[in-house]
Amino acid sequence: MTHRPHLMRRIAAVIAGGALAATLVACGPAPADGNLSQEPPAPTASAPSSAPSSQRPDATETTPTKPSTSKPTTSKPKKTAPAVLLKAGDKGEDVRDLQVRLREISWYVGTISGSYDDATVEAVRGFQAKRGLPETGKLDRTTWKRLTEMTSEPTHDQKHNVLKPGKAILKEGSTGDQVKELQARLKQIGWFAEDVTGMYGQVTVSAVKGFQEKREIPVTGEVDQRTWDRLVAMTRTPTQEELDNKPAEPKQPGALDKRCLTGRVMCVDKSTSTLSWVVDGKVVKVMDARFGCQGMETREGVFQVGWKSRNHTSTDYNTWMPYAMFFSGGQAVHYSPDFAARGYNGCSHGCVNIRDKAGITWLFDQVQVGDKVVVHW
Repeated sequence: MTHRPHLMRRIAAVIAGGALAATLVACGPAPADGNLSQEPPAPTASAPSSAPSSQRPDATETTPTKPSTSKPTTSKPKKTAPAVLLKAGDKGEDVRDLQVRLREISWYVGTISGSYDDATVEAVRGFQAKRGLPETGKLDRTTWKRLTEMTSEPTHDQKHNVLKPGKAILKEGSTGDQVKELQARLKQIGWFAEDVTGMYGQVTVSAVKGFQEKREIPVTGEVDQRTWDRLVAMTRTPTQEELDNKPAEPKQPGALDKRCLTGRVMCVDKSTSTLSWVVDGKVVKVMDARFGCQGMETREGVFQVGWKSRNHTSTDYNTWMPYAMFFSGGQAVHYSPDFAARGYNGCSHGCVNIRDKAGITWLFDQVQVGDKVVVHW
């Protein structure tokens, strides 16, 4: 009987331990067979040892681990090309939006088609080159951001070529200085071939109609604000000689720009209206040159000849421009029959016009893709 209390205490301890084990199992996932009295799994190698406490390491002691001798691997960040938003072959409203914005700043000319065609590629490439962006011809986020900062949100009518005539500010029967300016500006771009008179007659009506039809403005033969703004954007302020029907002649070539002194260069001087072919600082040939109208100015700076076309026709203006040497988007040095016929009573859509056909034929064979072009004042 003296041992009974001790036995009872052992039984109680076993019962208590069993209850604790049941509680622990119930708090975790059930055994596979659902028997809560199943023996708990054997301890793993990482579990505490079952040796007596006098044989175990102190609780605060840790076993040192051998440092790794392998070098950490590092990967260099990969350079990714800008995400392309639009590219050649795409169609839709976003392309229309792009074309309207490019047209607003004179990089795209013609009907808003909604088709990312060659003209759109060249317009985007020119815009990118002017702003020091990669010249891909594709619309990426950086190009789009720069373009939207410079332009306004297109309207539905602009994107779908919906135009309505406005109130006439000049029409048949009008007379005066503004009619003279109208006629002189139309003459600059080949739509008016007669003398400037200041009288708005049938010849002027026909010229205005032709100009309007070409630019998809409502064809009325009367000048509304849209017609006048478009004409002014494409032409320069007429000189007194033009208003008096007296052709002006260009100045003599001046000193070479320092950027033209090395290599093979088409050196275009706006101040003297000349193009000089220069090789290693030596002027080989000089020809008369004509430039872009107001709002479609020939770009200034240092460029390279990107490609050549001996018998080229502009798809935007349906204009023959042979011996074309392209240096900035759609702008090129080329022969101009209009310049040969009318001299400086006209202007280009941004190209460098040459009127000496024999001279430009010779120059076309001399110039190589990659040769420098310098356009300056």
